[in-house]
Amino acid sequence: MITWNLLHARISCTHARIALLLFLHFLLLWVKEVAPGSPEYSACDMGYLNSVLSSSSQVHAAEDSPVSGGGLSQNGKFSYGYASSPGKRSSMEDFYETKIDGVDGEIVGLFGVFDGHGGARAAEYVKQNLFSNLISHPKFISDTKSAIADAYNHTDSEFLKSENNQNRDAGSTASTAILVGDRLLVANVGDSRAVICRGGNAIAVSRDHKPDQTDERRRIEDAGGFVMWAGTWRVGGVLAVSRAFGDRLLKQYVVADPEIQEEKVDSSLEFLILASDGLWDVVSNEVGNDVHFFPFPVDNYSVHFHHKPRKYKRVKTYQELLGCSFTHF
Repeated sequence: MITWNLLHARISCTHARIALLLFLHFLLLWVKEVAPGSPEYSACDMGYLNSVLSSSSQVHAAEDSPVSGGGLSQNGKFSYGYASSPGKRSSMEDFYETKIDGVDGEIVGLFGVFDGHGGARAAEYVKQNLFSNLISHPKFISDTKSAIADAYNHTDSEFLKSENNQNRDAGSTASTAILVGDRLLVANVGDSRAVICRGGNAIAVSRDHKPDQTDERRRIEDAGGFVMWAGTWRVGGVLAVSRAFGDRLLKQYVVADPEIQEEKVDSSLEFLILASDGLWDVVSNEVGNDVHFFPFPVDNYSVHFHHKPRKYKRVKTYQELLGCSFTHF
């Protein structure tokens, strides 16, 4: 058994909601030997990271209290962990999903973070339906990018049908990662971001969809909409993202067409992080040696999630301090 512990990951939070985060670590890099007492196993400059990994095999839905867990693929090629916390909020509108499945004889991993707005309905619906729609697509293996795009739009269409009797609009961002063999396909709508660590460098592999981006603003205006400043740039003066699931009243302008990027899984790819804007609003992709892996013994299937509001001399705001662990057998 090889056990690693992720320690001293910090995030300073300037608003109440703490980010939802999903962390995927590629097992192929764990073959590197680390002598006891070595200062670090792997490092990626990912900022003050509100994260947690555990070796729990349970997968939980987002809840109104801190939740963390993780698992290991049946073929032993990768593991994953997740964590969420509403911070000071009374309820949680963010959801995540982790799914390991077999498709046409191939073991695939599906991971997603869904940040709801206007209530939790859209985020919960996407969590429950997006991946099942994707793996049932006839071209999932042969043309995965097209299947992802179709699944995003089909899920959005079906959700909108279910919203006909709702008086209040609901919507959700999505950041997803699909692992098929040695291919990693990252897709997103909205501002939940995906960042990989490759060769020790943090690299954003998704683009935040904001209304003030030149191409997004042009698309919105060409469709008859407008973008205006209301505390931040907003579609119709209302919505701060330019792509999302749901948002029925703005659907003509706020599309669910994902941007998709493919990465090769090789020895330089260390891990992937998916997180909602609650993390990325206060953390840059790279902030100076803040994520380290240390060889450190922990109990099997233990969850290390330490929720501790505190002051930190560098940024005097509300913080989360978390210890994180994951295990490979």
